[in-house]
Amino acid sequence: MSYYDIDAILTDAQKVPCTFELDVPNLGYLDNNAGHTLKSGTRVDLPLWLAEMLAVSSPNTTRSLVTLDLPPSLSPRVMNALKADPKSVDLRALAQHFYGLGARILELFEEEEVCDVLMETFRSRAAEISDHASNAGASNRSGGGGVGNDGVEFLRGLDEMERGAV
Repeated sequence: MSYYDIDAILTDAQKVPCTFELDVPNLGYLDNNAGHTLKSGTRVDLPLWLAEMLAVSSPNTTRSLVTLDLPPSLSPRVMNALKADPKSVDLRALAQHFYGLGARILELFEEEEVCDVLMETFRSRAAEISDHASNAGASNRSGGGGVGNDGVEFLRGLDEMERGAV
């Protein structure tokens, strides 16, 4: 990824849940309490780039400022749905840059199962995308109307990386 890669910038801007481990004065506006102290234990959604910086920086050696949690788009419920049928999950509704977010989160967490599920999801959906692309091209050449209703719904649910492949 380059510094000017818009997809990387948009991926880093996606919000992830964080829990503050220390009291932080005058940061209450993050929790809709402007001018007050953000208390320890408060859960806030922050952009990934900021959450990562706060998680790796530690004002003292015992603990970091925030603890990152897995985003809802990579929750166990979503992972189970992807295991069951990766083609039926609307990745775009979960996160516009779903695979980019997954890759960035896997840089921070050691989640073997999430990695395996994402790789298998990408493989099976790539085959489906290829099938839709070849069938749409063939039916357009023969005067047929392109992709059917099921295909349109599937194509609407593609994340940005998958859309680039179509």
